[in-house]
Amino acid sequence: MTATTTTRTEALDILRALVGRDDADFHDGQFEAIEALVDDRRRALVVQRTGWGKSAVYFVATLLLRRRGAGPTVLVSPLLALMRDQIAAASRAGVRAVKIDSTNAHEWADVEEMLDRDEVDVLLVSPERLNNPSFRDEQLPRLVARIGLLVVDEAHCISDWGHDFRPDYRRLRDLIARMPAGVPVLATTATANSRVVADVAEQLDAGLTGEDAGVLTIRGPLARASLRLGVLRLRDSPSRLAWLLGHLKDLPGSGIIYTLTVAAAEDTARLLRERGYDVRAYTGQTDTDEREESEALLKDNKVKALVATSALGMGFDKPDLGFVVHLGAPSSPVSYYQQVGRAGRATASADVLLLPGAEDRDIWHYFATASMPDCERAERVISALAEAGAPLSTPALEAIVDIRRTPLELLLKVLDVDGAVARVKGGWVATGSAWTYDEERYRRIAAERLAEQDHMIEYEQTAGCRMEFLQRSLDDQTAAPCGRCDNCAGPWFETAIAAEATDAASAALDRVGVPIDPRRQWPTGADRLGAAVRGRIPADEQASEGRALARLTDLGWGGPLRELFAAGAADAPVPPNLLAACVRVLAGWGWDERPIAVVAVPSRSRPQLVDSLARGIAEIGRLPFLGFLDTVDGGPMGQPGGNSAFRVAGVWGRFSAAALDVPSGPVLLVDDRVDSGWTLTVAAGVLRRAGATAVLPFALALRG
Repeated sequence: MTATTTTRTEALDILRALVGRDDADFHDGQFEAIEALVDDRRRALVVQRTGWGKSAVYFVATLLLRRRGAGPTVLVSPLLALMRDQIAAASRAGVRAVKIDSTNAHEWADVEEMLDRDEVDVLLVSPERLNNPSFRDEQLPRLVARIGLLVVDEAHCISDWGHDFRPDYRRLRDLIARMPAGVPVLATTATANSRVVADVAEQLDAGLTGEDAGVLTIRGPLARASLRLGVLRLRDSPSRLAWLLGHLKDLPGSGIIYTLTVAAAEDTARLLRERGYDVRAYTGQTDTDEREESEALLKDNKVKALVATSALGMGFDKPDLGFVVHLGAPSSPVSYYQQVGRAGRATASADVLLLPGAEDRDIWHYFATASMPDCERAERVISALAEAGAPLSTPALEAIVDIRRTPLELLLKVLDVDGAVARVKGGWVATGSAWTYDEERYRRIAAERLAEQDHMIEYEQTAGCRMEFLQRSLDDQTAAPCGRCDNCAGPWFETAIAAEATDAASAALDRVGVPIDPRRQWPTGADRLGAAVRGRIPADEQASEGRALARLTDLGWGGPLRELFAAGAADAPVPPNLLAACVRVLAGWGWDERPIAVVAVPSRSRPQLVDSLARGIAEIGRLPFLGFLDTVDGGPMGQPGGNSAFRVAGVWGRFSAAALDVPSGPVLLVDDRVDSGWTLTVAAGVLRRAGATAVLPFALALRG
């Protein structure tokens, strides 16, 4: 019996235990990948459709390698949901799998002891963990010395050309280069075009020379025969929601409804629940425990749908998912393919419907945060770390460089991968290594992102086969008409919308009013920037909870507000429909004490808008309009966005109420939009010190 025959026999026994079927056999390419890893100890890239069985490859290979004396497999996986499913799947085949991530810090010591006793077959880690100083410097070297197999799941995240690039994944190139000779590496993904495949393969090849060089790429057809694709173009958000209200019950089984924003997910879920549907919202802001509960309910078919953002993209495994609906399109066909791939993995048919919106491009632009570094910002960060002379925590650095926390963390990761900064115990340091901004590369990547958006619009409008279009977007040379989509076989979905559903959707989207949460604590570092504040804001200087008409990302009033605040939009009086909606917000506020006067925040960019809004509210409410706060020393400095300490420093001491006859009572403070909330906080303090017993902030728009 040859080695290959022996390996295949062993591998098939493990596979059948994994899937729980005595008649199971390998899909095309599965055993070839296992053989390359186990017998040839090669580096392999597997690009196969969702549901093909990529996890079976690394679980089977792990047990075979362990039987041959190899150390544990290290599996780098991007999402906690994916880790949970993988650990459950592994146990069915007798694979002892454990994880280290931010949710189980209390178990890390136990995991280390199990590793020391060689009682772990697979260690799952998040890519972020690779740069945790203690893990990177203490645990990882020991793991590398005895690692049996490295698996990189969702490997398209390695490539900055990919639709879901994550800087932490770039560290894998260095890890791969440091591994002992002969340790196999497997990278897997379902969403990689030719450019991404080449980029990933190049990084997997790190450290190999001569006969050992070269990555085995196993690429299969990406057509999903079970999916029935369709696109329904409706005129506006109320129409799309009305269709969903009337026809969600007709979609098979349970599924996922994707939205582009957190606000849209929460609003849609609320409306569907009010109409009797058992659904839940699932976003990046959902608590971890609630996410896990929602995932379990969907897997057990105890809810009709999860209304989700892309937070439920990779990593959710429900083979019998019956449908995927998108309210608004993702920004690329590749991302769309990845999301719809959740459905129909173990069913003969699943329905996939896209309901695109005219506002999709605006939302794509709104959320376009560059995953590549901005040159000026990057140099600012490197200089600040170099001048510090000691490690700086992210909050401390944030107060120096005037970059908000989330984009700062992303920028630090990119610079870390580039070698310009390093994460150490106590924070971040500059390495002193030369760093050059690769403007040409980043410009080309930005252009590629825009091209992907255009390509998504082409998908919506194509008269050809939709599955074939998606396959070609992923450079699948086997692409051919599917015979099932709405263009191949005609629309499979109802297009009629009941008047009752339209009325209900319109009423839901016409809802007005979102809270403006008051600030209670001054940001760290503001006192070092010239603002004489620190610690808790005195209770007698705080603003009360405020109200805004809507978020800029809301499905209903968000559209008109985005137009009003669009770049280049002219300053003009508040439109009558928006003023009327604001009056409705005020009427339903339910404040403890009605305001007795109106004051406005001075605006450099939209003075007509703010003036007309404040005067209109005062007139309709029969309240005196006291006028605008005076500006001092040129008024507020800085621009929207950025770090909180800089925002406070930019407005501190810049307002005065000396010229206003501020009454002893509640005052309504009117502004056009709320970004960080610090302008309203500082202005409220000015009015409180001038005699107002309460300050009620009000604005047209709240940042999404």
